[in-house]
Amino acid sequence: MTEKVVCPYNAEISAGSLMLRESRVIAKLLLKGADDKVWHQAICIDNVLQKKVPATARRMTRLIRNRLELMTPDLWKMVVDGTSEIAMQSLLSAAIKHSHLLGDFMILVVKEHYKVFNKKLSARDWINFLKACEQKDHAVLSWSETTKAKLGQVIFRILAEAKYVDSTRSLNLTPVSLAPEVKGYLVKYKESYIIKCMDISHE
Repeated sequence: MTEKVVCPYNAEISAGSLMLRESRVIAKLLLKGADDKVWHQAICIDNVLQKKVPATARRMTRLIRNRLELMTPDLWKMVVDGTSEIAMQSLLSAAIKHSHLLGDFMILVVKEHYKVFNKKLSARDWINFLKACEQKDHAVLSWSETTKAKLGQVIFRILAEAKYVDSTRSLNLTPVSLAPEVKGYLVKYKESYIIKCMDISHE
């Protein structure tokens, strides 16, 4: 698999969280090797994502494909056929591969909370994290306050979907065990950064 580095930080993740139902549809199309004509028919004509606005369906498709295409068909199969836990963790791994903003937040904030037994995240954690990001990547300085807030909302939603927090309202951290199938995949493809991001409550 060709290594594709998605860095420095970008705001693409603001387009959506893990989207299990939609991602399973997209993963099926990827596994079928759909060509442009089939993609157009499925997304724009048949409306397989069941969106009221075609532009929304196209935008969602683009984000999900951008994530999943960083991984291999082995992971797509887990998204399609796995339990909700396996599918969600597979999607989280792809989202981390696509967004180091998400990955670094998990390592630098969530993991650190575990280390000091602080089991609750806050909006202030996100603000402080972004300030640190500005020092690494000055492009973050150009993001509007609206964009920064939306990014935080999406990342907290992702953490809730993947069961790293109990809800987006309380943001209490919950212990997560990596599914053996997902960890096996990540080890097989030497995704050490993603493992470091996801396997945070057992170090």
